Order: sequence, then structure tokens, then C-alpha cells
Amino acid sequence: MFIAATADAAGCQKVLLVSKKTKHAKHAARHRASQRFTTTGAALLSPEPAASAASDATETTQHSPEKSSYEASPEVQRWLRVQTAERADIKAPFTPTFLAHQRDRHWVLSSLERFYEDDLIADVLSMVKSGKEATVYCCAGGGATEREYVAAKVYRPRMFRSLQNDALYRESRAQRDTEGRAVRNDRRWRAHQRSSRGQHERVATWISAEFETQRRLYEAGADVPKPFAQIGNALLMDYIGEDDEAAPLLREVSLEREEARSLFEQVLRNIEVFLACDCIHGDLSAYNILYQPAAITIIDFAQAVDPRYNLEVYPLLLRDVERVCRYFAHYGVEAEASRLASAMWDRYLRGGW
Repeated sequence: MFIAATADAAGCQKVLLVSKKTKHAKHAARHRASQRFTTTGAALLSPEPAASAASDATETTQHSPEKSSYEASPEVQRWLRVQTAERADIKAPFTPTFLAHQRDRHWVLSSLERFYEDDLIADVLSMVKSGKEATVYCCAGGGATEREYVAAKVYRPRMFRSLQNDALYRESRAQRDTEGRAVRNDRRWRAHQRSSRGQHERVATWISAEFETQRRLYEAGADVPKPFAQIGNALLMDYIGEDDEAAPLLREVSLEREEARSLFEQVLRNIEVFLACDCIHGDLSAYNILYQPAAITIIDFAQAVDPRYNLEVYPLLLRDVERVCRYFAHYGVEAEASRLASAMWDRYLRGGW
């Protein structure tokens, strides 16, 4: 942050505070290799013989590359537009610093604009990761979140094509219409779901179910990102990482054996918390567990299921536990996945949580 002072006609000084968006702009610049600043006056810095002192003074006056480049930079221009909008008591247009690929630009803007209008995000800074179903972006947090950074998960329109065992997952959760009302999973409803309108409703209810699941788990004390909002095909949640560097996936790090045992127990504790909340992750592995020193955060609940609606989902619980045990076995952690999963399931059925 810096302070620039200007004097008015009466000799008083007005103090202009440049907000922390300058820091966000610097972060975004590292992710826009194609939009780095260019200084057209660089060639003028090469030494040339001066014709006279007057000529030197004239050239110095006409060319000030650093000042010109800074004032014309996109970050400064954006800041000026924001200040103008604040003085006029209106919201500046949503023009995020990070520009996605041309093919996805309109989709990203339309997906995140409501978050900006609701003061949940202030800018889109970079892409954290992109998968078959969705892309996650690092955003500057808006005033409503009280966070410096937040993560926005934007689903693609045809996300269902990449979901495995779709029927099993749909049958293992509450069926709801677009108003959030529970509906009977009868023949008429299933026929409606196969229609074009029904397909769009499925996408909307699937994403809202992920948000509600994550909210419920967070409130129960599970190690999941705090969810802030869900609008359309986008989820907004806590950004997990140090400053502007996203936390790595568990599969991307190498652990000490002592730490591996502790993290293994943390993951098992979370699986039990999930079950106590009538939830099985359904796709848990080292690919959707974020790592920080001595801590883990579990993400991606798109395929979570509710055992209350289908008691045939035990194989999904067993698979989650098997994947976790298989990963930590590389660090000498010995555990029998079937015994652990069976004990968890028995406690759940008896209500002994």
C-alpha cells in the first residue's frame, strides 16, 4: 500500500489510499504471460551522443518510460475505474484481471458475475486447476467474505458425461426439483429427468446438493473448505493455501513416515464425520485431498451419497477407505481397509456415533 498526497486550492492535503488490489494485480500478472507489460521506451535507454544540453533536456522531458508504462498499465486503469465507480456510488463493470481462453471467456464471466455483484469476489486472479467436470479459479475475496482469497469452482455444462455410475449416485440422494422441494422418485419423475428441461434441472440440483453437503460437513467440524455461496453452475468457498499459492494435492507431496500416520488418522476421522452426517464421499483419493503441513483438507463432493436413501452404497465407502489405505501404505502405514470400513458401517447402522 502507498499514499499519494495532493494539495487543493486552500493548501490542504487529500490522502489517496490505494487498496490491496495492487497486490492482487501483481499476483494475476504472474499468470498472464501473454499480457506482460511492454515498455516501448526501452530503446531510448541505450547510450547515444548528445548534440547539446538543450537536446538532452528535450529528450528527457519527452520520454519517461517508467512513469508512462505504470500509469497506462491495466491494473492502474482498473483501479481508477473502481475509484470512479465508488465516488458515483455504483458498481464497476465486472472485468476480471485473469482472462481465460477465448472459448471459455464468456462462460467464466457469466458464471462468476453474480458473485462479483454480491460483493463475494472482487477479481478473478488465476486458474488453480482444471478437470473434466469443472475449473477452479483463485479470486480476490469481496467484502462479504472477509477473505483475501476465495476459490470459485465453475462446472461445465455437460458435467454429467464424466460422472461414473450416475444412476447409483442419483438414487442415493434426495431427489429435489428446482425449488428445492423433495419429489418422489417414481416413473413420472424419471421420465421428466430424461427430457431436455429435466437434464438442466439435474445439473442445477446436483450442484446445489454439493454445496449443501459441503456446508453441512463444515458445520459438523469436518476438514473441508468453508462454502460461501452457490449460484447457478458455480460454487464459492475458502481458498486453501499460503497467500496466493494453492495447497498441493496429497498425491503431489512426499511425506515423512511420522507425519503420514497422523494424516492417515485425520482422513479416517473425516470419513467417520461424513458418515455421522449421513454422507459418503464416493470418490475419495489422494487426488481430492489437499495437503498443508500436518493438515489435510478434503474437496470435491459432487458424487457424495446419502446412505439413508440407499443402503446399497457400502461398496462406495469401502472403496474410499481402500484408496486411502493404499496411498498411506507407501509410507509404512499398515491398515486393513475392509475391517476399518466394516466397523464404520456397523457403527453407522447402529447409530453409535
